[in-house]
This record gives sequence, C-alpha cells and structure tokens, in this order.
Amino acid sequence: MTRLHRPLLVTLITTSVAAAALVVPAGRGTAAPPPEPQPAAFTHPGVLVDKAQLDFARQQVLAGAPPQKAAYDAMRASTYAALSYTPKPRAIVECGSNSNPNNGCSDERNDALAAYTHALQWYITRDVQYARKAIEIMDAWSAVLQDHTNSNAPLQTGWSGASFSRAGELIKHTYGGPWAQRGRFERMLRDVYLPEIRDGAGCKNGNWELIMMDAAIGIAVFLDDRPAFDNAIQIWRGRVPGYIYQKSDGPLPKAPSTCSSKDTREEIVAYWQGQSTFTDGLAQETCRDFGHTGWGLTAATHVAETAWHQGVNLYGEVNKRLTDGYYFHTRLETGTPPPSNLCGGTVKLGLGAVTEIVYNHYHNRLGQQLPTTLRYTESKRPAGANYFFAWETLTHANNPR
Repeated sequence: MTRLHRPLLVTLITTSVAAAALVVPAGRGTAAPPPEPQPAAFTHPGVLVDKAQLDFARQQVLAGAPPQKAAYDAMRASTYAALSYTPKPRAIVECGSNSNPNNGCSDERNDALAAYTHALQWYITRDVQYARKAIEIMDAWSAVLQDHTNSNAPLQTGWSGASFSRAGELIKHTYGGPWAQRGRFERMLRDVYLPEIRDGAGCKNGNWELIMMDAAIGIAVFLDDRPAFDNAIQIWRGRVPGYIYQKSDGPLPKAPSTCSSKDTREEIVAYWQGQSTFTDGLAQETCRDFGHTGWGLTAATHVAETAWHQGVNLYGEVNKRLTDGYYFHTRLETGTPPPSNLCGGTVKLGLGAVTEIVYNHYHNRLGQQLPTTLRYTESKRPAGANYFFAWETLTHANNPR
C-alpha cells in the first residue's frame, strides 16, 4: 500500500461506524477522527499537490480530457505562462493596507504565480524551457529580496510565499536539471518569508492568518522543516474553529488561539463584523464580504491538503465545520436569498473559484454528497489564478489521488 492511501484508509476506518453520514445534504459531515501520528520524513512533491495528482492531471491533458484540458488551455493563455515573462524583483517590498503603497506588491505576487505556472507547465509538457523559466523567476527574487515592510507585510508574505513554495517544491523534486542557486532560494524562504508569518496574525481578520499558514506549511515542507510544519498546524488548529462557527461551539464563536483577548460578547460580535446571531457555517468575515471569506476558506483548505499529503488528516478534524462553511456560502452564491438576520439581510457576494480542492477531498476521496458545492464549483471552471491560488481545476478536479 502506498503512502498516499494511508490517510484515506485511516479516515475510512475511523468513520465506518458513521458510514451513513457520508451521503448527506451538502455541508454535512462526520465526527472528527483523532489526529494521526506524523511520519518521520516528508513526502515530495507534497505542497498542495503530489506526484500521483500531477501524473493524473498530465494524463488528462495529454488525452484532451475535460475538465483538465480546458483548464490547461486557460493556463497556457495567461500572461503568467509566457516564456517571455520577465520578473520584477526588488530588495524591499512595501505594502500598506489594500496594497497602498504598492511598492513591489503586485509584482511579487504575480512573479510567484508565474513561477508556479511555469513549474506546472514543465511537469505536463516536460519542456525544460518552462523549468528554466520558473528557476529564473525564483532566482531573480532570491538574489535581491531582503524584507517586506508596512502594514500588509505579513499578508503579502503569505500570498507570495504560498506560490513560491509550490513552485520551488515542483522544481526541486521533479526537475533533474541544474538549479545552481537553489540554496539561495531556500535561504530566502527561511530567512525572509518564514519569520514574517510563522507566529500568526493575532486579532487580524482570519483570512490573514490562514493565508500565512498556507505559506508557512508549504515553506516547511519545501525546507524539510518539521518544527515549522508542526507550528503551522498548531496555529491552523487554533484558527479554523475561530473562523467557521458550529453550534457545538456554544452560543458564541470561539476566539482564535492567537487572539484570545476577544473574550466578551461585545468584542466577539464586533470581530464577526457586527453579526450577533450565529449559524453553522457562518464565517468570521461573512458580513465583511464573500471575497475575503473565500480567501480564508481556501487557505484553510490548502493547509489541510498539504498536511494530507504528509500523512496528517486535518480534513477529518474539521469535516463538518469546513463543509458547512463552504455550503453556507455557496448556497447564497447560487441564488438562495440571505435571511434578514444575516448581515442585515444583505451580503456582498463574490466567493471566487475556491471550491475545487475541498470538493475533491470530501466528495471524490470520501464519497460525501455536496451538490451545492459541486454546482458552484462547476460554474467556476476552469479556475484561474489570483493572489495565492492558481489552476486548481487543472490540479485537483476529479483527482482523488
């Protein structure tokens, strides 16, 4: 039995008593299984996507099969995929609130996405030009970057670090050609990125911390850094229950572990954007807007997906919480009117193409029926690239490996 099948087997065994709950209305799941013991060594490639998934995606593209072929064509048509792509590194990336000032913020995010895009193109085509372009982009930044500054520095580091860690992981573990400056790139992630994100975001809105942990766990796997991996998981475990509400939490949402000062009803209601009634699947940023909420949900999923590839079943720990979160928001995105007690009866839609990976796990791996999430997922295919997530229809659609 391969390593990939072990977490699935554990999940199926631990949930066999409640097997009937695997086929339930969208957003419903099973009780969380106990955490699994961690393996002694990391599996590579294993940041967000593993070799079996990459091989399946490649097979689908070469066969012209949907939805991967359309997703691949969309990726190839993007500006991120051009061999003429030119990185724009700088020593200090300064990002204020809403990326104002924007001194290298968009450039860094775009370059990180481009590096990951070229790494994926390399794997599917086996054309070394794409591997070399990914390396060129990563080398350009590792040659000069010294720091991220201003108020958005932790979030900016998370956005870019998530994509750079995925790109580096694919090239390091699937490309046999030279990468002379790989050590310099590793030092950049270790010394410039990781210190900015590893301690979490405190009482910032939850999408910050989840995005930061998305980058942190990717960097940890890429660097084979077990303490950093464990730390990212610990912070994730303390944030997800403070980001997605379940009635089992009690009358009020939990405070995130890095923001324990929110301990009165008034403080919690204010932190949850003024929402004072709580329903399964409501997120801390729902009444802010669905765009930021989508970022938080998908970043939480990215951490669980990377952990899954490393033999840690975070998905099982938050099964109902996470599927409820997606159901709550995709239901509203697909036409259900908001109730009057939700955000004053008005919500700001725009969740984004953020459901491919979570649907693949809970439906294609575990067999849960999530029709609302599926309907929404299919409406967003092929998923593109934005800030810190890219090409997830290509890598994860109908891909339970």
